[in-house]
Parts: sequence; C-alpha cells; structure tokens
Amino acid sequence: MSEGIDRQLVPGGRVIARALGAQGVEVVHTSRGSRIGGLHEGCVDEGIEVVQLHNEQAATHAADAHARITGTPGCAAVTAGPGTAAALPGVATASRAQSPLLLIGVQGALTGDGGGTRQDLARIGMPASFTKYAASMVDTAHAAQEVSTALRACHHGEPGPSYLEIPLHVLDAAAPSAAPHVPQDELHRAPTRPAADPGAVRRLADLLVHAERPAILLGRQVWTTRATDAAVTLVRSLNIPAYTDGAARGTLPPGDPHHFPLSRLYALANADVIVVVGDAPFEVPRGREGRPATQATVVRIDHAPRIVGAHQDLGPAIVGDAGEVLASVAQAASGRSGDGAYRRKEWLDELRTAERTAYERRLPQLRSDARPIHPYRLLHEIDGFLTEDSLCITDGGGIALCSEQIVQPRSPGHWLDPGPSGAPGVGIPFVLAAKRARPDKEVVALFGDGALSVTGWDFETLVRLDLPFIGIVADNSAAYPPPRTERAGRDGELTEAGAPLTGLPYDTFARMLGGYGEAVRDPADIGPALRRARASGKPSLLDVRIDPHAYAPGIPNQTVDK
Repeated sequence: MSEGIDRQLVPGGRVIARALGAQGVEVVHTSRGSRIGGLHEGCVDEGIEVVQLHNEQAATHAADAHARITGTPGCAAVTAGPGTAAALPGVATASRAQSPLLLIGVQGALTGDGGGTRQDLARIGMPASFTKYAASMVDTAHAAQEVSTALRACHHGEPGPSYLEIPLHVLDAAAPSAAPHVPQDELHRAPTRPAADPGAVRRLADLLVHAERPAILLGRQVWTTRATDAAVTLVRSLNIPAYTDGAARGTLPPGDPHHFPLSRLYALANADVIVVVGDAPFEVPRGREGRPATQATVVRIDHAPRIVGAHQDLGPAIVGDAGEVLASVAQAASGRSGDGAYRRKEWLDELRTAERTAYERRLPQLRSDARPIHPYRLLHEIDGFLTEDSLCITDGGGIALCSEQIVQPRSPGHWLDPGPSGAPGVGIPFVLAAKRARPDKEVVALFGDGALSVTGWDFETLVRLDLPFIGIVADNSAAYPPPRTERAGRDGELTEAGAPLTGLPYDTFARMLGGYGEAVRDPADIGPALRRARASGKPSLLDVRIDPHAYAPGIPNQTVDK
C-alpha cells in the first residue's frame, strides 16, 4: 500500500479493517446487513477475506471454529441491534469452549441511543454477559488501540470472546487511514505462557510416581494450548491410562496402549490419583453433606483460577498453561520409580479388561441389522470410514453424545464439537471454517436432524464456495432423545409431548441446493453411501433413518459427561 494512500482520509470502516489486519486477522465471518456494509468494504480494500453466511449465529460459530482450528483469533462482524442479538448463541458457545473470538457489532449512532430509532436494542449489556471484554469504539483515532485491547483480552488468562461495538457515526466518518506497525510478537498475545508453582509441580510428580492406580483426563485445553506432545510424554513416561474429551480427542490414536475410550467411569471409581487437565467434564460421586465420596486424590490443572477454585474440596489445584504444567511434571518425575510402579501394569490390565467388557456388551448394537438403523451401527460404520486426515465434526444432542463413545479421530486437532454449552447448530458453520482453514483435510460431519435445522441453510454457502465434505444426518425425526420427551398417558401408554416431528428428506434438500444427497435406510448401505459421498467431490448429506427409540445408556442421567 502506497504512502499516498496512508495520508488520505478514508471511511472509518477501512481504518477499522486496517487495525484488524495489523493484528493478524485474515478472515471476517459475517452476514449481510445494511449498516455493516462500510466494514465489509474496508475489509475487502485491506485484503481481509469476507465470508458471507446466511445469519449471524452461523457467522459467529464459523469464527469460533476458525479460532479453535488455527489457534488464532476468529472474527465475526454483525449488523446492529437484532444482528448482535442473533449472534449471541455463537458467542456463548465460544465462551464455554474457551475460544478466542472477537465479535464486532455495528450500532446506531450514539445520538439516537434509547430514542426508539430503528434496530435500537440494549447495547453492550447483551454481549457483556458472555465476553471477557466489551467496549464501544469512541472514534477511529483509537481503532488500533481498541482492536488490540479486545484481541489481547481474548488470549489473556482463560481464553474467550471479546465484543467491540462500532457506532455508525464512527464507521462512516472520514479519518486518516494510517495504522501503527505492530511487531509480530505483540499480536494479540500474552507475553508468556503461565507456568505453575514449582512446589505444586513437585507435589503432583510425587503423587504420580507413587500412585498405584492413577488416571488422567485430558480436556480440550490440551489442544487449545497445543500441549499434545507434553501430554503424550507424561502419559507414556509414567505409564498412566488416559481419557480424552472434546478437542483433546485424538491426542492418542486408537489402539494406543495408553488410550482408554470406554472404561472412564470404572477408572474414576477405582483410581487412587486422578488428574483432570483443563475443562474435561468431571464429577465425582458425592456422599453426605455434598462431600466427595471417592477415595482418590483429585488434582485439577487449568489456566483459569475460577475453575480450579470451584473444585477445592476435591484436592490440590494447579493454575497454569496445560503444556507448561504437563511438561514440568514429566521432567520432575523423570527417572524416578516409586513404590506404586510395580502395581501400574496390573492396573492397566484391569482397565483393558473393563474396556473389553464394555465393547463386547455393545457389540450386538454395533453390528445390528435392524431397521430403522441402530445409531451405534451408524457410528460404527462412520468410525471405520475415517482416515488419518479425516477431521470429525459433531452437531446435536443424543447422537453427538453417542458419537464420543464410538467415533475416534486418528490424529490431534481432528475433532470439533459444540463444547460444554452443547449448543445445536454449530455443524455447518464449523464445516465451512474447517474446510477453509484446512483445505487438505477431509471433513466428516455428523448432524442430529434437529441441530441441522438451526443453520442448515448455509449448506448453500458450502456449495457456493465449493467446499466439499461428507455429511451424515442421524434422522430420528426429533430434536431431542425421544425417551426424554415421552410420558405416560392416562391409559398408561407412552405418548409424545407436543406434536411429533416428521422426517424431512435431507438428501433432497442437499440436491436442491446443488450438493450430493442420498437416503440410507438399510445398515448394509451405510458404508457404500459414505464412499459415494466422498467420491462426489461435493458438499453432501446422507439422510440415515435411525431408530427413534434407541439412545445411549448415559443420556438420561448425563453420565456420558462425567
């Protein structure tokens, strides 16, 4: 860009876009709106990609996924009032998943605030409930500072979203376009990765060295802090069975001697030391007066003091970056063999027996030839279809929880789900972000039919942008697991609450929008249909009719999450 342009007066939208570019933002996910056009134009002029989706929730979900996949902040920009309100489900999802997301919301001019002008809604108060930082840009002179502050807040301590409001009089005002140069090491980052207290690290190393029956739960912070190597080193050097959750899935590949996907509840009930890394869902049985009933020593590792502080009754807590803490513990325990080492092999053998028992109990459902198709048979076929480069995305309620028990990604960073919020509708926006950020990866997405209905129209966006993926709709004609919506009628028979949903032809929907669609009704056809979807080279949806009365045993009491 020439020095002549730098000295010119340009619209505020371009000044703000230039501030975003200086902070490393390369793509803005958005939805059309009359009041946000100036920012769109500014982004195009500054070489920032603008990706248009059909609604604000989808745009925010896509920005969230971009952040999770790349480790750089996602950015969504939405129009005034109702546009910002519509984006909030995506912001809340990012907040619960500790995802660094910057939401930019245009707002009416300050002079019209509260005067009943068009799209005049509550301003910062709405997104402030879900964000780490929320502010309104006063003028373009402070654009670079405001953008930098908002992005730094996304990464400081516990990662999460920020909100930056831009009033119309700022967006449209003419201003000098020059933005200060920002050194690469200053881009929206905290200066260091927080290390743990050395004494706490030594105490945890001692616990693990002497433990006879340890277990470690690896949460999504293992991936978001890029701590995969440190986690694997610790697990293998101390011979510890590992369980994974969320984005940490794939830390250890299927078949790894330290990877235990099915015996989690058994391990938690029988371990003597339990290490919980990051935000892995964890709840121990409670006894009298709410005290933990487990005899295990529970150690929680998290970079958020508020999270470790909420579990003080369980045992010691360590605040720090997951990678730094795990690497420090492995180093402190290196070369030591405690008095529990000789029992460690027996413990792993015991867990392998529990794994085989769980697998054999499920085997009839995995191989079921029933029609409608049993969801475990569908998930078993999907798992066998994956390759080393398949990036898995799940979107839904019951089927998503079921998938965590059966579908196993082959590599780190190859799993995306809604996160702790469980919000439906992330699937299609996540596919879009994944294919754009990692075009070399095959994306396989599993949807509940209710979840797909939330943002499904952006299947057209995937067709428009030529982003092929393999989509499977677990179609049980219900947005929630049927056993939880049924209740006994007066005659004692089960009846559904409300009018039952009817099955929609999702394969026809995909073909109507220019993609590949196929209906699957026989379990023997699942594998061939998956391969045909892969060969089509198009965005695809397989409409798989599953048994509406089959569900994961853990769903009614949420034990899948514990």
